[in-house]
Amino acid sequence: MANLKVAASWSGGKDSCLALYKAMKKGYKVNYLLNFISKKYKRCCFHGIQKDLIDLQANLIGIPLFQKEVSPDMKLYEKEFKEVVNRLKKEKIKGMVFGDVYLIDHKNWVERVCKDLKIKMIEPLWQMSPEKIIEEFIHLGFKAVIVSAKAKLFDKNFIGREVDKPLLKELKKRKICPCGENGEFHTFVVDGPIFKKGRIEITKSRTILKKGFWPHWFLDIQEWQVKK
Repeated sequence: MANLKVAASWSGGKDSCLALYKAMKKGYKVNYLLNFISKKYKRCCFHGIQKDLIDLQANLIGIPLFQKEVSPDMKLYEKEFKEVVNRLKKEKIKGMVFGDVYLIDHKNWVERVCKDLKIKMIEPLWQMSPEKIIEEFIHLGFKAVIVSAKAKLFDKNFIGREVDKPLLKELKKRKICPCGENGEFHTFVVDGPIFKKGRIEITKSRTILKKGFWPHWFLDIQEWQVKK
């Protein structure tokens, strides 16, 4: 499948980043990063990252970003997802990269939707050990920070921590999935081997608690700069 033109599902986090890296290493030509943001909050779904920061990531990586505002309703989301990918198909996109690890329900959804769209589903991380994924992510030189986490599992001090070996050790000890595959936490990648033009340095931020049915901590990144 060398030189097959594809898009990559992009959240700005570690799993989508490593999946992109592995797809590129396999010879796929990634022409677009596809990112979905909340219509209500104008931020990346689940991660809470500002759209401008996702755009900056794409610029530093050197792959064009396609952003789409989406609804929380799953039926509407699927319709909006398909509309975007059909637009990208006009740019000769033949497949799409995803960062699923072991959640079969989501992989089944991806498989069905890709079949409907007549594009190739690419899942570089599927059924890899979550521990091995994090170890490889760290070994390759990627850098990421925790930007959101479930308040029932983590305290305020967990937000902003770097994804490193001490964090992996702690998560294993607490029997929490090292990838946060069930939504326990989310990350934002600031550097790594695919960042061609520099790394992101967060210079000002605050931790906020979003209350509700599922209370979450979020890192509100207020200021940043690019370091060469």
